[in-house]
Amino acid sequence: MKKIINFVLIYFWMHLIYFLSAQPDLKSELQPVWDLIFRKIAHGAEFFVLAYLVFNAFKGIGLGIKRSLFVAFIFAIGYAGFDEWHQSFVLGRVGSIMDVGIDALGIIAFIVLQLIQKKRDTKH
Repeated sequence: MKKIINFVLIYFWMHLIYFLSAQPDLKSELQPVWDLIFRKIAHGAEFFVLAYLVFNAFKGIGLGIKRSLFVAFIFAIGYAGFDEWHQSFVLGRVGSIMDVGIDALGIIAFIVLQLIQKKRDTKH
């Protein structure tokens, strides 16, 4: 049952990302520079979490750590590209390859942290 839940979590997280991307030109009370910084951090964080969920699901079905990390990277970066393509059709939004790069930084941050954890675990 836990294996199914792991994949359901991916599904819901992807829908949350899609829903947020479908919002036309979200307004913020923050100053423009802080709004930009917050949005870019949120972009990276969204895809950090997506990479974690995908990794966890595939590791949970016995794929192994390295292969699960690879699948998480490919899946999450693919969805980042889809997300930006989707945003290009939303009124007041723009799809940006730069945002895919920021999403990739979040994904890579997750992978690096996992590799550090794996290295620590093998030392003990």
